[in-house]
Amino acid sequence: MTAAQPSSTEISIDKQNLYLEESFTDLHVGSIRRLTPVKSDGSVDRTRKTVFVGQTNIVTPGGPLPIQSVIKAKHLQQALK
Repeated sequence: MTAAQPSSTEISIDKQNLYLEESFTDLHVGSIRRLTPVKSDGSVDRTRKTVFVGQTNIVTPGGPLPIQSVIKAKHLQQALK
């Protein structure tokens, strides 16, 4: 018995789920990415919420361990807190 083959191998960008990505960092502790929803023409999509993602690294004996998490915030100042 063989595994079922996918019916399509086409890969395409989801034009209904586009985000403009910006990064804010202190060049020391971590960074915050702001993902602003946009339409396929690049204009801001005000029907969807902006997403903030915090990123940092924890140093362990085995090396750096990357950590990231969604930050519940409406704007950058709130995300920085």
